[in-house]
Amino acid sequence: MRVFLSFVMALGLWGAVASANQDDVKFVIESQMEAFKADDMAGAFDFAADGIQKVFGTAERFGEMVRRGYPMVHRPEEVVFLEFRQEAGSLWQKVLVTDQSGVVHVLDYEMIPTESGWRIGAVLLMKRAVVGT
Repeated sequence: MRVFLSFVMALGLWGAVASANQDDVKFVIESQMEAFKADDMAGAFDFAADGIQKVFGTAERFGEMVRRGYPMVHRPEEVVFLEFRQEAGSLWQKVLVTDQSGVVHVLDYEMIPTESGWRIGAVLLMKRAVVGT
């Protein structure tokens, strides 16, 4: 019985931690998008994990990659947070982004914990479902 109660309490505690983490993760993603909207590439670059910062080297190169490869993130019309999950040891936040043309995109953000808070480790553009006729 004690083991069962401990297990139930641990699950409840994990749920509270996951909820707090999701709020923190949402804040980071929203803050980076706000920095992009303001053309504050240095501010947006600060939310990227060390690995991404090393790959691009400068905020300007990072910003150029986002403008060309992820325009829906650079200037989103609407953002909706979807599934928050742990997978293969990483935390992932799925985000539905509507761009300025009304096209809907689903992105998956890998979140990396650091001493200074959560950082974005990767953003994957998910394939759209093909609907047959």
